[in-house]
Amino acid sequence: SETGRRVATMCGIFAYLNYGVVRDRQYIIDHLINGLRRLEYRGYDSAGLAVDNLPFDVDDFVPKEYAPIIIKAQGKIDNLVAETNRVLEEKAIDRKMTFPVHNGIAHTRWATHGRPEPRNSHPHTSGPGNEFVVVHNGIITNYKELKQLLLKKGFEFESETDTEVIPKLAKLLFDESPVHLTFTHLVMEVMKHLEGAYALIFKSTHFPGQLVACKCGSPLLLAIKEQVDDNESGLKRKLTPLSPRRLDDRPVEFFLASDASAVVEHTKSVIVMEDDDVIHLDRGNYNMYRVDHAATQGLSLLSVGRKIQTLDMELEQIMKGQYDHFMQKEIYEQPESIMGTLRGRVKFFPETDIATLVKDAEQGKLADVGTVHLGGLEGNNSTIIRRSRRLILIACGTSFHAALAARPVMEELVQIPVMLELASDFMDRQAVIFRDDTAVFLSQSGETADTLQALQYAKKNGAFCVGITNTVGSAISRGTDCGVHINAGAEIGVASTKAYTSQIVAMTLVALKLSEDSVSKQERRQEIMRSLLLLPNAVLRALDTQPQILELSKKLLHENSLLLFGRGYQFATALEGALKVKEVALMHSEGILAGEMKHGPLALVDEKLPLIVLATKDRLHSRQQSVVQQLRARKGNLIIMCSEGDDEIEALEADGCTVIRVPTVADCLQSIVNIVPLQLLSYHLTVLRGHNVDQPRNLAKSVTVE
Repeated sequence: SETGRRVATMCGIFAYLNYGVVRDRQYIIDHLINGLRRLEYRGYDSAGLAVDNLPFDVDDFVPKEYAPIIIKAQGKIDNLVAETNRVLEEKAIDRKMTFPVHNGIAHTRWATHGRPEPRNSHPHTSGPGNEFVVVHNGIITNYKELKQLLLKKGFEFESETDTEVIPKLAKLLFDESPVHLTFTHLVMEVMKHLEGAYALIFKSTHFPGQLVACKCGSPLLLAIKEQVDDNESGLKRKLTPLSPRRLDDRPVEFFLASDASAVVEHTKSVIVMEDDDVIHLDRGNYNMYRVDHAATQGLSLLSVGRKIQTLDMELEQIMKGQYDHFMQKEIYEQPESIMGTLRGRVKFFPETDIATLVKDAEQGKLADVGTVHLGGLEGNNSTIIRRSRRLILIACGTSFHAALAARPVMEELVQIPVMLELASDFMDRQAVIFRDDTAVFLSQSGETADTLQALQYAKKNGAFCVGITNTVGSAISRGTDCGVHINAGAEIGVASTKAYTSQIVAMTLVALKLSEDSVSKQERRQEIMRSLLLLPNAVLRALDTQPQILELSKKLLHENSLLLFGRGYQFATALEGALKVKEVALMHSEGILAGEMKHGPLALVDEKLPLIVLATKDRLHSRQQSVVQQLRARKGNLIIMCSEGDDEIEALEADGCTVIRVPTVADCLQSIVNIVPLQLLSYHLTVLRGHNVDQPRNLAKSVTVE
């Protein structure tokens, strides 16, 4: 059922298995902790891990007295580190004990069922002896029915979670099976009873040295790090694109993780799991299966091969470097991330190198005619989209604002009706969608639950589906007919900054591509293409407002509310700026369509309430000037963002208004420049207020729990 396959990925999963590579217990624990730290940005309120008690041969059954050690803690990962040290010291557990074969699992939990307490934290177990241990990312929708069944069978529950039914169900099926089940088949039997979304990793005393992972809806990947023999002159054997699943009994380290940020420092060879995939790790080998729902005798497993991908990511991308916070780093990375979105896609012949093109644009040396190349929209895909009845842009949160910012230029250039839908509302209404519609899905992670549900709904109704994401191999990029990767690079801070601006750039490129045959739009298209190449430098200059924004933040530090007025392209900027302030600075803020000012919001205006008016030059500039005058007449506490050289607005500084000057680019790209000072404002307000910049209260990076 659709309900049974909803996605939930606000938790983080990490597992480490070493085979033939001798590691001591402390090394293993450090690896697990470090993996969780790389996943912190996903949001969490407790954490836990499970490691082996004593080394065993892979064929042994682990006696109860040597059951896996499970440690949990509420709060941040530092609390888990402290609790781990306490347990190891209290139980006199040898940190230096070595393991030629070992598997450890770890988890960061976002509370959905039960308070953020150690008893509700993962890993969860089957009961005394920890025969089956599980970490889970997702939501099991039929857990109440399973729990009632297990209670009748005599199982006792320690937590309030939906996850605890999984290891207990595994034990029940294992104990009651008339035949000996392999670990893989046991997990398949468990999957048969589960409804909902999950990424699961199983560890068991009945199958020491082994791990089984499976997924349905929530993301999970396997990373492989082969060890190098001395006689190989330091050269690692290259894994082929469809590598044999057996690694010839060679020493190897495996990692399972919710996303690539947790494994990139160890290896770049990964397999992205798909829904219904099951991976079995045993004796240094990995075997991949796919659950066959069409089997005549219930579920069965089909052996499959999955392509080994090489991560296009560097460790430096997920490190703060010289910056104090990831959000700050990502704000300042926007000139480079925009160039990453443009690279190889905008060409002015004969020059195609993006860095040279940007330099030529600044010096006015570009050739007369530019072109846009988007691999995902070449050939028949563009034709299908251009012949559509409607373009429907579907997204949530910041991605929705990016779609809103890009809608006017898409309507202008493509000349097709463009609808805009919040994914959750789209599904709540079961909105009408036709076979000759094109649905465009925007999601930074490519895993957003509401957006994924809308994608499944659109496909079911026969619409042509396009994805705009920042994550190669994500559910949306796999599930759509074609798409565009924004290539913004890893974004760790919960509050999206560079992914937002790159989404607008990517959507503008889509509009340019789809209008390439329009003779009447060629002059406008060339203007936008030239402005795209001026954009990185314009954003760099907008970042120079930082000292002024810091002083403004100090003035606004103790305010309780903030209103932002925008219209046209800048309505999206007002909404996104307000979202940034409220989500990280924890300050009430609201983006308002300036044309609606007299229909209620004007009643809020007095001399105390801070008001930001976006009044940069475009065809609606005179209307925004009128808004400024009306707010001044009511003694509004005005902060005005204007274009450089706007003498009329700049003159208002003498009357006590705060004026923020930004560079001018094409009107459809101005929102990218204008959002930068607002991102800086939200950042500085958060720091000054003493809040957590990168992990705001109650929020997570991948918002994929309904």
